Amino acid sequence: MALTGEQIMAALRTIGLPDGGDLVSRDMIRALQVQGDAVRFVIEAPDAATASRMEPVRQAAETIVGRIDGVSSVSVVLTAPTASGGQTPPAPGSKPPPDLKIGRHPTPQAGPEGVPGVDRIIAIGSGKGGVGKSTVSSNLAVALAKQGRKVGLLDADIYGPSQPRMMGVNKRPSSPDGKTIIPLQAHGVTVMSIGFMVDPAKAVVWRGPMLMGALQQMLTQVEWGELDVLLVDLPPGTGDVQLTLCQKTQLTGAIVVSTPQDVALIDARKALDMFNTLKTPVLGLVENMSTYICPNCGHEAHLFGHGGVAAEAEAIGVPFLGALPVDLDTRLAGDAGTPIATGDGPMAEAYATLAKRLIDGGMG
Repeated sequence: MALTGEQIMAALRTIGLPDGGDLVSRDMIRALQVQGDAVRFVIEAPDAATASRMEPVRQAAETIVGRIDGVSSVSVVLTAPTASGGQTPPAPGSKPPPDLKIGRHPTPQAGPEGVPGVDRIIAIGSGKGGVGKSTVSSNLAVALAKQGRKVGLLDADIYGPSQPRMMGVNKRPSSPDGKTIIPLQAHGVTVMSIGFMVDPAKAVVWRGPMLMGALQQMLTQVEWGELDVLLVDLPPGTGDVQLTLCQKTQLTGAIVVSTPQDVALIDARKALDMFNTLKTPVLGLVENMSTYICPNCGHEAHLFGHGGVAAEAEAIGVPFLGALPVDLDTRLAGDAGTPIATGDGPMAEAYATLAKRLIDGGMG
């Protein structure tokens, strides 16, 4: 019988911590990965002081997991946030983890590949910028996590990464060996972005091969662990990143976000045609900024038109996943790093409904 993450987590629940609880109940397990008979995971302590006392716990975790039938090798890394916001193995006297540079020419591969431990990979795209694709991506990720799914979010917008701000994380991921990357966690979601690896004040000035190599690194070198779904927030348009993702990765499908006005729909149709050309199933369309309700008088206005995306979905025979209004609180929440879907209220409900439609359709 194949090893499962549940078996590993059950074993780790037996390891008590000196100050109470266990590794699982205290939410210290990150990037759990089961590949055949090999198990890898990270123990993330809340701070360096705590981590400096946890080497016996790390050893105990390695021993207990190694005793599970069918396990032949175990790799356990102990990390903790540093004062500067990064993460590093905290053992006294240890050296900082090797640095890992993102952005290089892609490594050749035979054909589309999956990501170990990830059941579904869904790309979220748009034909043009400014339609709220990244806002939809972050809130949908949080909404899926709130409904019990193990969710990852990859910010593949190399030139304009926005998920570090929207998800409220600005640490630098650690690299225990200079080859693998330990992703960050926010609002129940595993997050990775090029924005974590570069100076936010500097532009990414790369040609196509560097972009493709960076995307490949963030898919294959990140310890995503076991995920039900990995959402990929694509850059706008139909360029190198989209082409690489669709041709080199085993995608479950794509979601296209658009606003209702004709000029946005023209570009959304190009994104739809691109996914069709690359034989990537379109799982559905989302109409963002569909309507505006005045907070003072309750009047409903259609600033960008209304219903155009739903009509397009019906015309091409793909699901219409929902309409999301223009909402000031959604923008403020994204700027503050706490997506609106983390709370309650009409917008959180709207994203919960969107997530449920994906789950009910077998895509989440």
